[in-house]
Amino acid sequence: MKAASVLDYRELARRRLPRFLFDYIDGGSYAEVTLRGNVAELERIALRQRVLRDVSAIDLSVELFGQRLAMPVALAPVGLAGLAARRGEVQAARAAEAAGIPFCLSTVSACPLAEVKRGVTKPFWFQLYMIRDRGFMRDLLAAAKAAQCSALIFTVDMPVPGSRYRDIRSGLAGAPGSLGDLRRFFQALVRPGWAWDVGLNGRPHVLGNVAPVLEGNTGLEDFFAWMRANFDPTVTWKDLEWVRANWDGPLILKGILDPDDAKSVAELGADGLIVSNHGGRQLDGALPTALALPPIADAVADRLTVLADGGVRSGLDVVRLLALGAKGVLLGRAWAYALGGGGQAGVAHMLRLIEAEMRVAMALTGFTSVGAIDRTALVEGSSSSLRGA
Repeated sequence: MKAASVLDYRELARRRLPRFLFDYIDGGSYAEVTLRGNVAELERIALRQRVLRDVSAIDLSVELFGQRLAMPVALAPVGLAGLAARRGEVQAARAAEAAGIPFCLSTVSACPLAEVKRGVTKPFWFQLYMIRDRGFMRDLLAAAKAAQCSALIFTVDMPVPGSRYRDIRSGLAGAPGSLGDLRRFFQALVRPGWAWDVGLNGRPHVLGNVAPVLEGNTGLEDFFAWMRANFDPTVTWKDLEWVRANWDGPLILKGILDPDDAKSVAELGADGLIVSNHGGRQLDGALPTALALPPIADAVADRLTVLADGGVRSGLDVVRLLALGAKGVLLGRAWAYALGGGGQAGVAHMLRLIEAEMRVAMALTGFTSVGAIDRTALVEGSSSSLRGA
C-alpha cells in the first residue's frame, strides 16, 4: 500500500503495530466523543474558494518563538511514540529537522533527551508535566537546557489521567504483575516486523527520561503505575511561577480550552499557549479544538502566540486552524501514524503531503502567505465555530 494521506499512514500503522500500541496512539478517553469531535468539527468548516487571483508564489514560512520555520507546523509531544519504530523519536526528530520544522520530545518518550540531541544537529522542543517530585522536574529542566532545547511546552491539562478504555482492553494499562505482559507478547507475535525491529532490537524497555526514577522497574505496568502516582492534582497557577523561574527560554502552556484560562497564561508571562484537549485523551465531552480556538485567539492573540492541535489529518485542516486564529499547528497522531507505518521516511513523506495540501488550500482560497490567512478563508456559518457557539 502506497500512502497518499495521513489516513493511509493510519492504516499502515494499524497493520504493522501490535494492537496495544496502535490503540494507545489511536485511542482517546472514555467513549472518545471529543476525539471524534476534533476531526468532525474541522471537517464541517467549509473553505471559501476564490478565483482569478495570482497565486503563483505561495510562501508557507513563518517565525515562531524566534525560529524561522519552513511551514507553520510542529510535531507535537506524543508519549511512548518512540515505540512505533526503532528509537522512534530520533527518527521523527530527524524528519522534522529536514523539513525545517520543530520536533517536541515528550517527558514520557522512549528515547531520552541526550539520545535525541545526538541524533540531530539543531535544537528541538521539550514537553514537561507537573510532577509531584520537583527534584525530578528540576533535573529534567536541567537536561533540557543541556540538550539546548529551544522551547518548553508545559502540559497543564493532566492533573489526573483520563481513563482510556482501549488501553485497558488491549492489556496496556494494568497493575504491575497483571497478565498485561502476556497479552502484549501475543499481540507482538502477530506483528513479526515490529517484534524484530523494535521489540527485540529497539530496546523498548528503556523508557527514556523516566527510566532513572523507575530504578530498574521498566516494564510498561511499572511505568504507568509511576505516572498515576506522580501526577500532581494540587497544582495551581502559583506553581507555574516556579516553572517560569526555572526556564528562561520560550514557555508555551499546552491544554488551554477556556478564554479566561488563556488570559491567566498571559498574566503568567508565558510566551504562548496551545489550544488543545489532549487529542481527546483527557476530558471526554470537552470542546473540540475548532470550537475552542476562535474565542481564545480573540482574547489573547495580541499578547501571546496562539497554537493549536487536535484532529488535524491534512494540510487543509492546518489552513482551517490558521484561519480560526492559530499562528501554528501541532501534529500529533499524524506523525505517530507515519512513524509506525514507515519510520523516518514515513514522517518525512507525511510532512511533504501536509505541505502540498496546504499549498493547494491556500491557492484555491486566494492566499499567498501564511500571515495573511484569516477567517475570510472560511465560509461564514459553515460550522458552529464560525457562528460563535
